[in-house]
Amino acid sequence: MTVSFGERLERVFNERGRLCVGIDPHAWLLRDWGLADTAAGAREFGLRVIDAVDGNAGIVKPQVAFFERFGSAGYAALEEILAAARSRGILVIADAKRGDVGSSVEAYGQAWLTPGSPLEADALTVSAYQGVGSLAAPSTLAESTGKGLFVLAATSNPEGMALQQARMSAGTTVARSIVDEVNAWNAEHATGALGSIGVVIGATLRLAEFDLELAPQPTPPVLAPGFGHQGAEAESMQKTYGALSSGVIVSESRSVLGAGPDGIRRAVTTRAEIVRQASA
Repeated sequence: MTVSFGERLERVFNERGRLCVGIDPHAWLLRDWGLADTAAGAREFGLRVIDAVDGNAGIVKPQVAFFERFGSAGYAALEEILAAARSRGILVIADAKRGDVGSSVEAYGQAWLTPGSPLEADALTVSAYQGVGSLAAPSTLAESTGKGLFVLAATSNPEGMALQQARMSAGTTVARSIVDEVNAWNAEHATGALGSIGVVIGATLRLAEFDLELAPQPTPPVLAPGFGHQGAEAESMQKTYGALSSGVIVSESRSVLGAGPDGIRRAVTTRAEIVRQASA
């Protein structure tokens, strides 16, 4: 029987904590690390991050765009990084923010969620601008393969607030309607305390402004950007997310990656312990 993504994520929380380290090879970061701004540089950067995470944290989130900018060579580099993470039992969330309808979104799911695919990850970030129902095919695939999705709901970028706080005809915010549909899916399909379809909710937001003060069962996994460099503190996680905090993944990128190649392992260890204490 396939173990669900929600159950696998729970296991990672218990064994390695909730810190998720971004793998974002910005041009300036590659330069600061003494690496070339090339696919080869991005590959080396990513593999060093995997080395630093191994044994210290349990989740990584490669930002696909920073590899895609190098074309096919960038994707080849990303494939190596994904394989290296999986080989060490590190959970991988591919931050690709894919979204479409019909066979197109189904193909995105096949690319990122099919076991044995060159781009295989454990979960994929997706956009529901065309409706959460448009994500039915990758959601079904994720369920059958023990993978997960994270649907953008209330993101940490300020320019997204006007749309995400807009009211639907039923009176709920756009963000709330997305989370409600995700919760309905998990209520029908989840096999543990955490669902396998999650949401993205920024850590710098006030959830009440999005109508997101919720206590659903099962709890959706919450990918939470905004910690570290963007200003949110791990210590405030439970206050910020309330009943949703049991599913929160604390995502940090620049605050950890900025430690450089010599300091990143220590930075991961330190941040992982802070997040672990904040989650207790």
